[in-house]
Amino acid sequence: MKSVIRFFIFYLSVTTIIFAQGLPVASPENVGLSSERLKRVDAAINQYVEKKKIAGAVALVVRKGKVAYFKSTGMQDIEMKKPMQDNTIFRIASMTKPLTSVAVMMLYEEGRFLLNDPIHKYLPEFKDMMVLNPERATNGQANAKLDSLVPAKWPITIRHLLSHTSGLTYHWNEQLGKAYEKAGVAHGLGLHNETLAENMKKLAKLPLLFHPGDKWEYGLSVDVLGYLVEVVSGKSLNDFFKERIFESLKMRDTHFFLPENKVGRLATVYQYSPEKGLSKLPDTNAEGSLEFSPAYPYSGPKKFYAGGAGLCATISDYARFAQMLLNGGELEGARILSRKSVELMTADLAGDLNSNNGFGLGFGIRRGLHEGGELGSVGAYGWSGFWNTQFLIDPREQMIALIFTQLYPYAAVDMMDKFTVMVYQAVTD
Repeated sequence: MKSVIRFFIFYLSVTTIIFAQGLPVASPENVGLSSERLKRVDAAINQYVEKKKIAGAVALVVRKGKVAYFKSTGMQDIEMKKPMQDNTIFRIASMTKPLTSVAVMMLYEEGRFLLNDPIHKYLPEFKDMMVLNPERATNGQANAKLDSLVPAKWPITIRHLLSHTSGLTYHWNEQLGKAYEKAGVAHGLGLHNETLAENMKKLAKLPLLFHPGDKWEYGLSVDVLGYLVEVVSGKSLNDFFKERIFESLKMRDTHFFLPENKVGRLATVYQYSPEKGLSKLPDTNAEGSLEFSPAYPYSGPKKFYAGGAGLCATISDYARFAQMLLNGGELEGARILSRKSVELMTADLAGDLNSNNGFGLGFGIRRGLHEGGELGSVGAYGWSGFWNTQFLIDPREQMIALIFTQLYPYAAVDMMDKFTVMVYQAVTD
């Protein structure tokens, strides 16, 4: 009898630890989902593993604040024969952007700046920006005509950066990609031997793709915001994240660079093509002007905190961040943002500037059911990452859906979109 009691006490203590780190668990039926229909998620992911299109994946669904589905499938590392685990760590790349955007809004709520403030008020390097002359900067030819510039009609604002309407772009852009590469501008997907401040000062010397506010263009805007967080807070972006977000939300496995004792939990990146199948991605890669390496979380100088692409995390950690947003800025008594800030961040501020979908302050937003043409809800928001990670927050359904794998190139298989459909078809209430 005493041994039974000791076991029960041990079980309760372990359960308490698990629940302290994760979200509460419920059966699918208790939160309006079908267990039988969620088996279709299993079948869909298993099919990609069996056909060797991915090595493995972890998927998680939260509804009404409770975890209703949490499965790890396949292998974390095929060669090492490591199975995928619930606590496997993934490179989340551009899913870093929502965290940096939240950090900016936290400082905004403290009265440190206004969203319509020019960024040069805090980062003087970005004053008097120049723009590619639209009359001469034709696709694929502007790299040879960077002397053909015009002054920006107006300054970049913090709101422009949050909404990707600043005029900044990424290395894959035909007009400015080679200029970024030549200047040594970093992007957070490789081994960068510099600080965020050093990198942003190089970026500020290059022209913009268009006048701020004129268009929507996905790019290095959020890396600039990471630098803003450092300057305004007086802390590195790494320390700000740890002290103000990760500790408050109990995100214990989210890092820019992994501690040595966690490297073994990092999923291996694989590459897939219909012609060559699945193989391990080498440490050195290039896609046009974009050079990248999957080794950055554990190798290299480890001093570049990329606000737009640098973090690694478990799916459980990111679910806690997502639940905080769904709750209106609060989780388990820790208030990160006000409800009004979350409302602003998840409103479509891009409008006609982005014809594909809405975009707020850090998130893509579904404006209508016609966008994408698949199952979903108006007002659902989220984003994805370069190495094939994805999250979705649906306020209408009170639901969060995440799926993480490590695959190059992005969307090499259609598993992410099918996962979203499989989750929505399981809703029963």
